[in-house]
Amino acid sequence: MSFIPEEIKSGYPSPYADFSIQVPEYYNFGFDVIDRWAEKDPAHTALLWVNQEGEKKRFTFADLKIESDLALKILQDRGIRKGDRVLILLPRIPAWWFFIIALIKLGAVYSPAPTMLTSKDISYRLITGKFALIITDSENAPKVSLARVESLAEVSCMVVNGELPGWTSYPAERATLQQQSPVPRPTRPEKTKATDPLVIFFTSGTTGNPKMVLHPHSYPLGHIITARLWQDLKPSDLHFTISDTGWAKSAWGSLFGQWIEGAAVFIYDIRGKFDPAEIPPLLVKYRITTFCCPPTIYRMLVLLGLERFDLSALRYCVSAGEPLNPEVIRVWKEKTGLVIHEGYGQTETVLCIGDLPGMNCPPGSMGRAAPGWHIALHDKEGKPVGISREGRIAISTDPRPTGLFAGYLENEAADKKSFVGGWYYTDDKAAMDDEGNFWYIGRDDDVIKASGYRIGPFEVESALMEHPAVAEAAVVGSPDPVRGQIVKAFIVLKPGFMPSDSLARDLQELVKRLTAPYKYPRSIEFTGTLPKTISGKIRRNVLREQELHKGGAQ
Repeated sequence: MSFIPEEIKSGYPSPYADFSIQVPEYYNFGFDVIDRWAEKDPAHTALLWVNQEGEKKRFTFADLKIESDLALKILQDRGIRKGDRVLILLPRIPAWWFFIIALIKLGAVYSPAPTMLTSKDISYRLITGKFALIITDSENAPKVSLARVESLAEVSCMVVNGELPGWTSYPAERATLQQQSPVPRPTRPEKTKATDPLVIFFTSGTTGNPKMVLHPHSYPLGHIITARLWQDLKPSDLHFTISDTGWAKSAWGSLFGQWIEGAAVFIYDIRGKFDPAEIPPLLVKYRITTFCCPPTIYRMLVLLGLERFDLSALRYCVSAGEPLNPEVIRVWKEKTGLVIHEGYGQTETVLCIGDLPGMNCPPGSMGRAAPGWHIALHDKEGKPVGISREGRIAISTDPRPTGLFAGYLENEAADKKSFVGGWYYTDDKAAMDDEGNFWYIGRDDDVIKASGYRIGPFEVESALMEHPAVAEAAVVGSPDPVRGQIVKAFIVLKPGFMPSDSLARDLQELVKRLTAPYKYPRSIEFTGTLPKTISGKIRRNVLREQELHKGGAQ
């Protein structure tokens, strides 16, 4: 059983060709999913939370209803109303989920923020987002206070784990409500239309300032594809997605689709530096059945002795966020017996390309277009390219698929650039084979133009990853007076390997052999780390700027 509106059930979930989502006029995930599960199956586990000290908390759907209603009452008492914008900056603690559900019920527009943001980052969001309230914890409160001063923003503040002068205290307010008999109930909020604004995500900002991505209340329904089809979730599953609460990935793996399907969500509250060695014991101890993490973490995990762990409960693995190198897929299957099913989407979308169950897409491909998503590859003039030809990933907006964002908030220039002639252009490039599988090439800015050739960095990086010495690789174009650009590789080595000229030559020959002679990196730089966004994506733009500043390889 899953809580899907009656309009959607026809033809769902398979065969894929018959899949469709008809969005009802009114929809609210908080009432239509959480509260309905609380009524139908109140004792069913919804959230299993664990921290690094071994503390564990279990919440049923009935618990989520009770806690979100308390949070909703507190928000109403603080004057928050439908349409108000609320910034929520919390680590992976249960209060994050309580308030997200409460804000959805209220019809307020929530905006999650990573706790790694600086006061300058928060100030930027306050200025651009015009928020009425910030919800945070005592650890992050000093940054928020400084950001209020820096931005001159008139914004109320709430702390979820203590008391601060001039701030609303969630624990105090909650205790006051619970002491009353009967416990005061929130006022039933105004109904939300599926087209009403739900959430503002800020893009990761790999180039330029982050943009505000606006999704409507129909957005959770789009994640039926993400959870039911791509992650293969069932009510009996315990699903673990490794993601910070501040990114859209939390909506992909720890919230909407999982609870629509009635699956339980596993949360590991990670603080400080991430240690991949902590993950396999969790998979074993809590018998995680489905697992999702970004390629950066899979690359770390395959370096561990996974064969030492009993992963028999684990039945399905997926990855998204950036492409996953085929070598990592091969080693993961060798050590666990499981295929990693890749998927593609953006902050602006739900899962729109993926290796869905039964598709048997070739390792290294992004998969095929998801049901309900018409995706094409276009040249720079907007014309379709042929099979196995590089093109811009374009998503048809006629009809507009459920889960595609409403637009960039208060950014007409970005909307005009991305929405052209009935298509949304993602700024990603790919090629498609004759079976409909998409193969990632790179971001538009990442493509290297060398000696008249166009070279996608991901193909070169994947070849480099097949060398036993390579832990991570990033490839960019470096200025060259003769060729315009040359391919340059930045390499992070596995423990026990040392940089050398002979290793660099081995890597060059490997790329020549696995790709094409003109694609090999003419310059290789060994480095201890690669620049990444706080969501873990490699920032090739930083490496490109570094090369421009140096004038390229000497």
